[in-house]
This record gives sequence, structure tokens and C-alpha cells, in this order.
Amino acid sequence: MRAQVEETIEVIRPALQADGGDIVLRDVDESTGIVSVELIGACVGCPASTQTLKAGIERIMRDRIDG
Repeated sequence: MRAQVEETIEVIRPALQADGGDIVLRDVDESTGIVSVELIGACVGCPASTQTLKAGIERIMRDRIDG
């Protein structure tokens, strides 16, 4: 599962970097399916970062990763 998460982050990363931000994988709990990430750079102070996380990153991960 961790490998799938890392691959998905690599797909997402260019869009975040284009806006001056980035994403860092902090943890993958394979027993619960919970993935912890941190938005960095311009994403930290961006008012849309919560929306990016929920509607963008979380949705993409749910679509691409089993479990």
C-alpha cells in the first residue's frame, strides 16, 4: 500500500509544485488505511489548502489506492 501511496503522490506533486507548494508523506498505517501527509511551501498559508487536501489529494488517493 505504501508504494501505491508514494506513486500517487508523485502524480499529484507537479500540480502542487506549479503553485509553489509540495507534499510530504509522513506515514501510512496499512491496518487502518490512514495516510498522513504534510503540505509545505506556498500550500501552508493558502486558504484553499484544506479544499486541496480533501477534494483533491484525498479523492485521488481513494480512487487510485486499494484499501
